[in-house]
Amino acid sequence: MNDERSDKGRAVPSGRLSRLGAFGRLAAGVGGGVVAEGARRLAAGERPRMGDLLLTPANATRVADQLAHLRGAAMKLGQMISMDAGDMLPPELATILSRLRNDAHHMPPPQLNTVLTAAWGRDWRRRFAHFQAHPIAAASIGQVHRAHLPDGRELAIKVQYPGVMQSIDADVDNVATLLRVSGLLPKELDIAPLLDEAKRQLHEEADYLREGAMMTRYRDLLAGEPAFVVPELDPDLTTPNVLAMSYVAGVPIETLETADQSVRDDAMHSLIALVLRELLDWGLMQTDPNFANYRWQPETGRIVLLDFGAARPVAPATAAGYRRLLAAGLSGERDAVRAAAIAAGFLGEAAAARHRPLVDAMIDVILGELNRPGPFDFGDRAFVGVVREQGIEMARDRATWHLPPADTLFVQRKISGTALLAARLKARVDIRAMVAGRV
Repeated sequence: MNDERSDKGRAVPSGRLSRLGAFGRLAAGVGGGVVAEGARRLAAGERPRMGDLLLTPANATRVADQLAHLRGAAMKLGQMISMDAGDMLPPELATILSRLRNDAHHMPPPQLNTVLTAAWGRDWRRRFAHFQAHPIAAASIGQVHRAHLPDGRELAIKVQYPGVMQSIDADVDNVATLLRVSGLLPKELDIAPLLDEAKRQLHEEADYLREGAMMTRYRDLLAGEPAFVVPELDPDLTTPNVLAMSYVAGVPIETLETADQSVRDDAMHSLIALVLRELLDWGLMQTDPNFANYRWQPETGRIVLLDFGAARPVAPATAAGYRRLLAAGLSGERDAVRAAAIAAGFLGEAAAARHRPLVDAMIDVILGELNRPGPFDFGDRAFVGVVREQGIEMARDRATWHLPPADTLFVQRKISGTALLAARLKARVDIRAMVAGRV
């Protein structure tokens, strides 16, 4: 959920035809950009590849702008691509796509009133002593407003954009089609199971009754935990597309960048410990690591946890696969890591066989970093470039592309996002000691 205080009200396309038309305009715009860029390069004596013509800053801007306008599943998928690709995207494209994590339009007042009237009735304003019309945050699926009840309680109210639930399946299919047409995905790669799982999770995220239940479950699991605070659900005002909870003050987690090293280290130690508990103890994980889902309370030193729509069970087999992989990493045995990575579905057997030297080189780099004595320095990213180059070389062999199981992908998204935050804060955490007692 992104802070959104600028005046960027823009109605969300809620009908099927209007959203389909938006995708059509997007495809036409990208196509026009390809023609223009191709003509420019040909005139300069170059022979560009289609991939080069599609992956231009101008086309990335078109995609980012249109997805930000559509919101819903379309924007959510764009956010996931921009975050999950991490260091693998060209810098200029990563910068543009990152706008989807930081840039969202909000509903204009008439559209907001229509949504709240449908949820609470025509006299909904009488329920509140004050309801702030301008949202304090806006994101892919909904926007958040502050409100005061007559009894003095302060609430945060998340209001879902109209048409989000109904457009999920079509949006996912349309984004997948854009990826296919662009040539970014090889025809041999079967992404149907992943698309089905993405649709299922997005439907779950759009169900605010379910999110409220998950928020309450996390609040119970973390009761008495001094490192975290979770908002309290207001069930009387919560509906399938309006989520009401206690307002919990906090500042963006990124503000910790200027805090003392020990404060940053302690915060990331708590967040990494939480990931381990989710994966290995609870069998339940909030799988969306967007930085905006964490807030920091300087006065208490606590981390505010927000947005539980992506909370989902972790299959026992997935947890067991990670446990074996962690144990192999602690052993420092390259062969054990490779075997565990294949068994868990991280690495395809074809890629491991055809690119054995590259795979082993990547494993050696990672083992060398993780098994250094003392805390792991997330701020030292020198090894990332080495691993990235080896990964890109393997990725050129599209015949060996491999999709891990969907459950593993969602878990890994949380792990990778947590590592990105630790890198942003330049935290130092003794990962080896944290893991050693759990596998």
